[in-house]
Amino acid sequence: MISDPEIWRAAQLIIKLHREDALLVAAQRFVEFVDADDVSGAAVWKGVMQAVDELQRIKPKVGEKVN
Repeated sequence: MISDPEIWRAAQLIIKLHREDALLVAAQRFVEFVDADDVSGAAVWKGVMQAVDELQRIKPKVGEKVN
């Protein structure tokens, strides 16, 4: 398993390379690992997907406080 900072760096790189398609690219990688029964790889890519989603979101989540 890779560390949280590495997951966030991977997410930033995916966004830099794929822009608006970053979440789709991460999801495709996730599915590849799921299909290969690679649980740890799938877990990493699930984390990358979540990080990409968080980094790209524009609006706050429902009930989220903002400054």
